[in-house]
Amino acid sequence: MTIALVLISAIFCVGYLAIVTEHNIHIDKTASAIMTGVLCWTVYILASGSLVDVSALPAWFTEELPGRSAAELAHAWVGEHQLLEFLGEISSILFFLLGAMTIVELVDAYGGFSLITDRIRSTSTVRLLWTVGLIAFFMSAALDNLTTTIVMISLIRKLIAEQKDRLFFAGIIVIAANAGGAWSPIGDVTTTMLWIGGQITTLNIIHSVIIPSLVCILVPLLFLSVTLRGQHVTPPAPGNDENGFDISRGQRNLVFTVGMCGLLFVPVFKTLTHLPPFMGMMLSLSVLWVVTELMHKHQRDEVMDAGLHIVTILKRIDSASVLFFLGILLAVAALEATGLLGSLARALDASVGNIDVIIFLIGLLSAVVDNVPLVAAAMGMYDLSTYPVDAPMWEFLAYAAGTGGSCLIIGSAAGVAAMGMERINFFWYMKVMTPLALMGYVAGALCYQLL
Repeated sequence: MTIALVLISAIFCVGYLAIVTEHNIHIDKTASAIMTGVLCWTVYILASGSLVDVSALPAWFTEELPGRSAAELAHAWVGEHQLLEFLGEISSILFFLLGAMTIVELVDAYGGFSLITDRIRSTSTVRLLWTVGLIAFFMSAALDNLTTTIVMISLIRKLIAEQKDRLFFAGIIVIAANAGGAWSPIGDVTTTMLWIGGQITTLNIIHSVIIPSLVCILVPLLFLSVTLRGQHVTPPAPGNDENGFDISRGQRNLVFTVGMCGLLFVPVFKTLTHLPPFMGMMLSLSVLWVVTELMHKHQRDEVMDAGLHIVTILKRIDSASVLFFLGILLAVAALEATGLLGSLARALDASVGNIDVIIFLIGLLSAVVDNVPLVAAAMGMYDLSTYPVDAPMWEFLAYAAGTGGSCLIIGSAAGVAAMGMERINFFWYMKVMTPLALMGYVAGALCYQLL
């Protein structure tokens, strides 16, 4: 049992190291992530006879497999139930990501983002940072941090020509999107978990966490306002319509409106139907698909040749980023399935004792491993009889888990998306953006404690 847990931990650490050193070892991080996830689950399934407590399995499962040995029941439980259950959760994230990326790509192909970029004429680095950062902060609360990151990175590509400058802005977008999602029940998955679990209520979490979250992004922006004063970015050179297809202003505006309203509709759909967010995203994508089909029902061949049909848009989606998500989430799910993350949370509780310090450390740990299992472990450790609804502990947990992941590029879904879209190097982010993210995280945490 101990050997299996040590081996799984070692595989995760080696895989994590391979991901962060992809440019040094010349192996794409996607390959390392997929291999890590598969190997972690392989070891877990092979060792499931000693890792799974068969007596704790639900009665319905053992009744379905009468006459099986304990080892066979353990293998069946891990292979048929646990892995598929985690895969269902992971797939919902991947389909959500695919839908959001497709909508954003289609809006971009029709020039929809020019409605925003044409109104942002400043080339001042500081002014653009404030504009992009605050838009991402408030947009994340209305959408979520993952969708906001995808939209905002697509937007800055229209504003900034140099990739090295875009990397910096992408880092700010990650920090701002995570901070903006923390105070909204639909802005970050961990805040949503606490909201659905009954630990927090909507108005209270907004009232209690919005100011610390705002401080989390304002402190880095204020610091950069001093250090980057006088610097400017280079806007992209104006280009002509290279696809040879004439898009009218009305068509551009219609696609932009339907696309953005579709993204905003996702949290509303979730609230009304209680279906997973990816279902709302798929519905929004299908509506936009139908709209563009009807718009060009007599020009299908021309639209296909111009690369404006959604089928051709789908081919432009960054599939490597989606597979990277799959590998990372599989690896973290294996750690959660073995109970390693739960044990880590309990060890923190036993060794530290102070609940505020524990929550602060959970936020920092969420930069290394996924914040979802850490919050799930905390929800299991502390019940509502000890910490009732809207207790300060739950509010602080929403802030810490939502914003702490910004300290490393792969510490949040927003960061992983940005890493894939702009090919951000792990060590570059740790050197340039981690101090800013940590500065904001600590300032926001202190602000919450003072308030």
